[in-house]
Amino acid sequence: MAAPLLIAKNDKVELHLLPALANRHGLITGATGTGKTVTLQALAQGFSGIGVPVFLADVKGDLTGLAKAGGDNPKVAERAKSLKLEIAYQGCPVVLWDVFGKNGHPVRATVSDMGPLLLARLLDLNDTQEGVLNLVFKIADDAGLLLLDAKDLRAMLQHVGENASQFTTEYGNVSAASIGAIQRGLLALESQGAGQFFGEPMLDIADLMQTAGGKGVVNILSADQLMNSPKLYATFLLWMLAELFEHLPEVGDPDKPKLVFFFDEAHLLFEDAPKALLDKIEQVVRLIRSKGVGVYFVTQNPLDIPESVLGQLGNRVQHALRAFTPKDQKAVKSAAETMRPNPKLKIEQAITELGVGEALVSLLDEKGRPNVTERALVVPPGSRLGPIPEAERKQLIASSPIAGHYEKQVDRESAYEKLKSRAAEKQEETAAAKPASSVLSDVLFGKTGPRGGKQSKGIIESATQSAARAIGSELGRQVLRGVLGSILGKKR
Repeated sequence: MAAPLLIAKNDKVELHLLPALANRHGLITGATGTGKTVTLQALAQGFSGIGVPVFLADVKGDLTGLAKAGGDNPKVAERAKSLKLEIAYQGCPVVLWDVFGKNGHPVRATVSDMGPLLLARLLDLNDTQEGVLNLVFKIADDAGLLLLDAKDLRAMLQHVGENASQFTTEYGNVSAASIGAIQRGLLALESQGAGQFFGEPMLDIADLMQTAGGKGVVNILSADQLMNSPKLYATFLLWMLAELFEHLPEVGDPDKPKLVFFFDEAHLLFEDAPKALLDKIEQVVRLIRSKGVGVYFVTQNPLDIPESVLGQLGNRVQHALRAFTPKDQKAVKSAAETMRPNPKLKIEQAITELGVGEALVSLLDEKGRPNVTERALVVPPGSRLGPIPEAERKQLIASSPIAGHYEKQVDRESAYEKLKSRAAEKQEETAAAKPASSVLSDVLFGKTGPRGGKQSKGIIESATQSAARAIGSELGRQVLRGVLGSILGKKR
């Protein structure tokens, strides 16, 4: 059995998170600057220390310090002294990831693997457009056309749009306007740099679940730039949760989680999400526990999380909330109501009085019941607080066990290449089957060019062009009649 993790402490009680119940999920909330990030870091290091791999998003760019030992922060030393604790200053094994491939190993998913539901949200499609996108995926599946990267999806959209009449009977109406809207959304997404997210090699979930020297590897996603595209950030993390849910086997209730997943800025996951997507999120959160995965949401207020999901989060750490306006006061009251009451503690009042690094904590007991809420100081991590220098980051990436595996993108034959090949073959067949009269017409009068003019080929066309330019003269007319007569076999 893994040892309990000391999360917080006050003068009377130590508050431990039980590893066997860590897959019952959790919630870290509080206003900006109240200590949520340090709590997240302390939890991540605690899980790593008992051999549990961790995945977390580094929204502010200051969690890479997990890779290095701490001990140089006077505030941490002061906190340890006040709690009468001896902190073991050490780092964790860390792997860095980055959707854009700049501050970590590239992370990719294929278009097919992302699926139409998540992609529709990413492209901000309405119901009609989402329906058309579903048709495009279905047509691609039936035709054996792989949708791996963005150009595959663009080619498939173009193919379906140009041949809409052929698909209407079997698949339903395909709106040209919807095809255009999806294309525009895809182009806008690519202009934000998200196009490189789609492709191969796709992320192997097993690479997130490694251990090193008996410690769980902490996988840190560089998300400071990714946050410029909030929907891509939220959709990407939800896709990762869905991948874990789909590929991991059932393990029941292990003595510790197989992986702990921290979802920072969790409100982005639920903002403007359609009901179908919210139902999917609720299902994944509810059932992924049996896969041995613990999901911890980090956000400002518990009300950012839908009630259907909030009710499944057993381990709670509530940092301070500010009540400057009536709306804030209502939020504080609602947050207090989500915590288990303590007869000796006025929770609603305490939420507004908490200092930095102080929290109201309620963790599950051995029987899976929430303990009464306690006010305590969070135990600081033994790793460095703040980001590591750029040189150390590069060294960490170069020495990673997966260095070089994801860096080179693979572009195998898929929908784009096959549709392009089919179009070329069709063009050749059309040219080969061209009627003799049409060929003669091209010879006599030329082919219409891209700007509406006539294109000519060969010596005969060159002669007719010269004749046409001189058509105003008698000599020109004679030359033209001579050329036509020789072609048609007539005498002058």
